[in-house]
Amino acid sequence: MLTEAPFLNFTINYKLDYLMSFLDTVLQPPSYGWQDSNGDLVKPSPKQIFGEFFSRLNVFKDKKNWLSFLCWFTVLALVPFFFLFLFKYLSVKTLLAAFFYSMIVMGTHGTIWHHRYCTHNAYQFRNKFWRFFTQNLTLKIIPEEIYAVSHHVHHAKSDTPGDPYNAQGGFLYCFLADVNHQPINKNLSEKDYAKCVNLMKHIGVSVNTYEQYQKWGSLAKPLNTIVGIILNWSFWFGAFYLIGGIPLAVALFAAAGFWAVGVRTFNYEGHGKGEDKRREGVDYNRDDMSINQIWPGIVAGEWHNNHHLYPKSARSGFKPYQVDSAWYYIKFMHTIGAVSTYHDSKKQFYKDYLKAHATEKEATVAELRVPKATTLVAERI
Repeated sequence: MLTEAPFLNFTINYKLDYLMSFLDTVLQPPSYGWQDSNGDLVKPSPKQIFGEFFSRLNVFKDKKNWLSFLCWFTVLALVPFFFLFLFKYLSVKTLLAAFFYSMIVMGTHGTIWHHRYCTHNAYQFRNKFWRFFTQNLTLKIIPEEIYAVSHHVHHAKSDTPGDPYNAQGGFLYCFLADVNHQPINKNLSEKDYAKCVNLMKHIGVSVNTYEQYQKWGSLAKPLNTIVGIILNWSFWFGAFYLIGGIPLAVALFAAAGFWAVGVRTFNYEGHGKGEDKRREGVDYNRDDMSINQIWPGIVAGEWHNNHHLYPKSARSGFKPYQVDSAWYYIKFMHTIGAVSTYHDSKKQFYKDYLKAHATEKEATVAELRVPKATTLVAERI
């Protein structure tokens, strides 16, 4: 056993070094770069950010930009629904429906699917049917590739140069990150492309061969992706129409567009807008600037600091007041047999932080009491 330990440590360190090397290059670097010659974060001007944004949307210049273009084309396609809702179908009922759909349904689904499953694989489905069912619970807007691969990099480099939505880069740096910082590198080696595919294999997305990737610059196949969105939108528009007619269908499509824009602000807010806003007794992770926020936590189960403590946990609402709608869905699916296994770090959180903190507090109190007792004995003597 003594001879195996050094070899085991070497193997673990080698794998970690290889992973970090891969994550250093898996995303397409912006023209302004991740860091300067001193290793500090490059904070581009708004002009540089917008220049990069429109350059990467240009599918006529390079068809490898198709996925970035699609990200914002879907948002623009929802704009007419927003104006129709606002000027023709706005009522108390449709407003309440739109609020519930955008804030709770879309937000919770993003946490369930893109965050906890696609990126962190925090739970496993019983079969492909339940995976497909969960994937399409809401309007399909964000491509899994754009979210999942870059989010691995975010956790590895959180709040440091290379973090695709580093809040210290400013609001626009985060808001336009899906185009400027999150797409995969267009020049990956065949070995690194295979590694990238491996990050996505559990999701069930049909991916390009390496030769196809060299043509399209993405994991996702353009035709499959576009047809998938069309079918998804068609199904949900029909379902909403049958439930509440054109007013409800328009309202919920408008709500999805509102969410699609709003969700792009989350990581800027969730990492303190580039400042240290962590609170004692609330935000226990001190390795980055992530914070627990009441609103995203209540409506979407996104207790961000908790998540950064235990990224592979299917639950991030650990304390009694931390409502976690995403966890409730996962737990329900497990109860009915749709989810086979999941990882829950709640007990570990209490052991590592709350109980440990209580023990430290008791020890401190005991230390403070010792001098008082000694003084009292001395006085009596």
